[in-house]
Amino acid sequence: MTNGEKSYFDPLVLARLSNLYLKARWVVEGIMSGIHRSRSKGFSVEFEEHREYSPGDEIRRIDWKALGKFDRYFIKETEDETNLRAYLILDSSASMDYSSNGVTKFDYGCILTASLAYLILQQQDAAGLVTFSNRVESFIPPRAKRSYLMEILHALEGRRPSGETNVGKILEEIAGKIKRRGLVILISDLLDEPEEILKGLQLFRFKGNDVIVFHLLDAAELELPFDGNILFEDIEESSLRVTADPQAIRKVYRTVVQEFVEHLRKECREHAIDYQLLSTSTPLDHALVSYLGWRG
Repeated sequence: MTNGEKSYFDPLVLARLSNLYLKARWVVEGIMSGIHRSRSKGFSVEFEEHREYSPGDEIRRIDWKALGKFDRYFIKETEDETNLRAYLILDSSASMDYSSNGVTKFDYGCILTASLAYLILQQQDAAGLVTFSNRVESFIPPRAKRSYLMEILHALEGRRPSGETNVGKILEEIAGKIKRRGLVILISDLLDEPEEILKGLQLFRFKGNDVIVFHLLDAAELELPFDGNILFEDIEESSLRVTADPQAIRKVYRTVVQEFVEHLRKECREHAIDYQLLSTSTPLDHALVSYLGWRG
């Protein structure tokens, strides 16, 4: 990938664009242009809703025009088989307002959520949005109309991070609202009790949903790169303040963070939940390629 192509996905570059629609379009068009260039010779976008014939498929569903064009057997899938209902669940609690590099976790999460919604609706799947702190702030049920994107973007642009985090409780509440199986995409820093988070995620799986977790952390939260005595303050609980020398605690801190991440990754894997850790400096294409790989 060239430096020009990387600029499609650089969070700092994207942050300078004027609105979420432009950011989402910039990311998705960058992804899709790369995919189109890398397609096998002879394939085109018109066959996105086809799959290769497998033994046991009904012969009457073979697309004979595709056979004549590619000399291979393809089954054309129906809308019910290809359509997906995706719930994009974005953490908008106060802890998401942290940044050490000019892009907050919430800003990154908004761009990622908007890009996923844009991509999902472009694929004629249904996208919906949930934002939450210690309560559900907005709940927009999935729809498959492309014009629905503006409603989702409006909800994202009208929300700023605030309130305490209660991820597990919120996931349980949302699971109770979802009546039809689909895809649940959680975008959060997951700074809460891990067992409660995992309990909520497993409830989605128990109800037959697929689940993807994008775990967002700032690079400074992962590395603790500071020097000198630093006053650390809990964004969600301003009365909690601690002065510490990062150099003295860095090794232990990094070990604790690594254990936290590995525990979440292991538990997600054991329950067939896709888990991906992203720092706010990670190019956006990493997350979208992960989604596209799952969708494929």
